[in-house]
Amino acid sequence: MKLWDKGGSTHEKIDQFTVGNDRALDLFLAPYDVRASIAHAQMLAKVGLLSQEEALRLVGGLEQIGKEIAIGEFQIENEFEDVHSKIEFLLTQRLGEVGKKIHSARSRNDQVLVAMQLFLKDVILDLKTGTQNLFELLLDLAETHKSKILPGYTHLQLAMPSSFGLWFSSYAESLIDDVYFLEAAYKVCDQNPLGSAAGYGSSFPIDRKMTTQALEFSTLKYNVVAAQMGRGKTEKAMAFGMSGLAATLGKMAMDICLYMSQDMNFIRFPDTLTTGSSIMPHKKNPDVFELIRAKCNKIQSLPGQLSLLTTNLPSGYHRDLQLLKEILLPSITELQSCLDLMHFTLKDIIPNPNLGEDPKYEAMYSVDTLNQMVLDGIPFREAYQKMATHIANGSYVPMKELSHSHEGSMGNLCLKEIKFKMKRACKF
Repeated sequence: MKLWDKGGSTHEKIDQFTVGNDRALDLFLAPYDVRASIAHAQMLAKVGLLSQEEALRLVGGLEQIGKEIAIGEFQIENEFEDVHSKIEFLLTQRLGEVGKKIHSARSRNDQVLVAMQLFLKDVILDLKTGTQNLFELLLDLAETHKSKILPGYTHLQLAMPSSFGLWFSSYAESLIDDVYFLEAAYKVCDQNPLGSAAGYGSSFPIDRKMTTQALEFSTLKYNVVAAQMGRGKTEKAMAFGMSGLAATLGKMAMDICLYMSQDMNFIRFPDTLTTGSSIMPHKKNPDVFELIRAKCNKIQSLPGQLSLLTTNLPSGYHRDLQLLKEILLPSITELQSCLDLMHFTLKDIIPNPNLGEDPKYEAMYSVDTLNQMVLDGIPFREAYQKMATHIANGSYVPMKELSHSHEGSMGNLCLKEIKFKMKRACKF
């Protein structure tokens, strides 16, 4: 069944090519298409395009389909082009002629728009919850391990003393930036496009404010052409939000891969969270974090992929936009799994408590040692030259009694302030 079927037939090869993977991807959107259709049916009754009895029957039929979707009994068979045609078929099969009336005053274009935006709103809230959970874990780890020294690096060269508290809380605060990006994406998604039909509105006297309230959008996308132009732009906003979070997770995964190496031995995990080698019995591989790194690198390419797909398209609908789903939707599942696995594994991380006393890291104390010389009255440039000479001739003696007291330093992590900042960021 095709919603645009006029009684003719399309060659099977054309059907296969144009439908693509939509049947599988539309299962993500099925509950949201039902929800939007319920609001649409109620609105049609309010403006007189349906009787109250017809609307009640349609809402009951849609609610039953929604229950079938929730328990996994809903499928989109090959004879249906997409989720929209399957739902309309079921309504007509079960309710008769009234099922054919559900599509009045809307197009498949605004059906896709509203279902996608409702779906993305829920995804963003789910990602925000997962991000908050990881944030809380990282702050707990920062507090627990704040006194443990961790060598800091620049250019992959030993640099200055850091701490596990500083490392954990750095990623916690970085997650706040990611929440800002997700909030921006949420605002883009939170505009009701239903009623824009094929992108030019409808001659029916529909009530778009009613569906906006019923579907809990904060506002309308008023201009119907602008609503249609939101397809692609909305997905790209989502992609930027996902990309920011993926960048944070991928960078931390890379740190973990480095820190788990035998040469560094900064951290370790229980054997149940690592994998082995088929021929090297000593190996404890960070496969989970390597996959998080790789998946997050893929996700960071999303904005570029979606930009290329939509670049130079004129206003109005184009079939190119169908491919947005196959780029974005699988990546959402991957990002959710990366976020979940990062939280699951970090609960059992075991930092090395003895790194600060290892002689091979003594050079990292040189800055603190020369800073003490400055505090003792030696001009900085002179102290710097003396320290360089001591290091070169082997007379350098590190001062390991560290005093870092300013906000955000290893001696003053400002964990309460960071927690409050996240609380404010998560109010959307």
